[in-house]
Amino acid sequence: MAASTADTAPAAPRVKRDRTHYLYIAVIVAVALGIAVGLIWPDAAVELKPLGTGFVNLIKMMISPIIFCTIVLGIGSVRKAAKVGAVGGIALGYFLVMSLVALAIGLVVGNVLHPGEGLHLTDALKQTGHDQVASDALPPVDFVLSIIPMTFVSAFTQGQVLQTLLVALLAGFALQAMGSAGEPVLRGVEHIQRLVFRILSMVMWAAPVGAFGAIAAVVGSAGLDALKSLAVLMLGFYVTCFLFVFVVLGALLRIVAGLNVFSLFKYLAREFLLILSTSSSESALPRLIAKMEHLGVSRPVVGITVPTGYSFNLDGTMIYMTMASLYIADALGTPMSVGEQIPLLLFLLLASKGAAGVSGAGLATLAGGLQSHKPALVDGVGLIVGIDRFMSEARALTNFAGNAVATVLVGTWTKEIDKARVRRVLAGELPFDETTLLDEGRSSVSDLPEPREDGEKELARA
Repeated sequence: MAASTADTAPAAPRVKRDRTHYLYIAVIVAVALGIAVGLIWPDAAVELKPLGTGFVNLIKMMISPIIFCTIVLGIGSVRKAAKVGAVGGIALGYFLVMSLVALAIGLVVGNVLHPGEGLHLTDALKQTGHDQVASDALPPVDFVLSIIPMTFVSAFTQGQVLQTLLVALLAGFALQAMGSAGEPVLRGVEHIQRLVFRILSMVMWAAPVGAFGAIAAVVGSAGLDALKSLAVLMLGFYVTCFLFVFVVLGALLRIVAGLNVFSLFKYLAREFLLILSTSSSESALPRLIAKMEHLGVSRPVVGITVPTGYSFNLDGTMIYMTMASLYIADALGTPMSVGEQIPLLLFLLLASKGAAGVSGAGLATLAGGLQSHKPALVDGVGLIVGIDRFMSEARALTNFAGNAVATVLVGTWTKEIDKARVRRVLAGELPFDETTLLDEGRSSVSDLPEPREDGEKELARA
């Protein structure tokens, strides 16, 4: 009888295996191979740069539609526009404060280390510095005007994050005002979002190729000898970024949200690996949006905080510009007093917003800001060109960490986070679906509560 029952009992549902862990093992192997190729065959390695550039461009191709869908779904499903305004105001206020904190930390470390003393400039290096002045970095007024796209569609075709953000906000508020009449449009946007994330999950399988090409090209072009004289600056910068992320951001996350920063970063480990291999925080932007929603932060908070943070919350870039400015001034034999440093750094704080989205924004912003505020220092930018790519790794990682923490903090302050779900996700009880990059149990427009007060129902649906 027992045997008969066992034969007729329904089979347990088959658990779908997550094969994407093989992908990230392949990325690690590709990075190691890229370093080896760069050291052994540097000339050939430099020619591999298009592999890395192509992969990052594939990711960037998906950013505008993902931001548009996320924001439209988030705002369109919220009944009160004031809630969206509150989220945006809190986020921008936090970004400004943290940018000033990052500048201050870089200022202190730079004045303690004085890494640029004793260096000498050649004419070639001076010219290299002037070549880095980006024509794309706009003054404040032009920057604000540049946020307005020429047409509704050009916001998507030009790859400008802030233009996409503006169009998405307008569309979201319009659908919000339409009420039930706008629900069919919201469901259409939801289906488009599913398509876009599915394409992104396919693109991610090219990550090992992109990582191999990017790392090989960097090591092949810079080599090890080029790094020796700048080791102090690099080490100081990396240590400063580490302290900022794990001490400053870690303390904020613990005090405000009651979360351990190591648990959050473990959850985002694959995104950190992707950034490390491509040296671009933008490569992980779409995945950060998906993972923050899965974590339990509401769509309006994720949709507004993450895209805006990628333009206004560049903590790593702030530290970089501070230390690089002091390094250059020391190298030129014209060290700046504190009275000269503070106005320059406040100027760079504003200039960094005008260069949002500029390729190589860290170096371009530094050169452009120095050209406008203290032209004599532009000669020294050529000193750090050789290691800028290696420093950009820490910049990108710090920027990403800052935006991840900011999303959790803003969600906590606005009470738009499901804390019970957060604990379960970080404990590994609710794994992220790597195949769709979407939380199918919570992605429907009808499943978006307002406000998120009943965490138990959310957990039951999950």
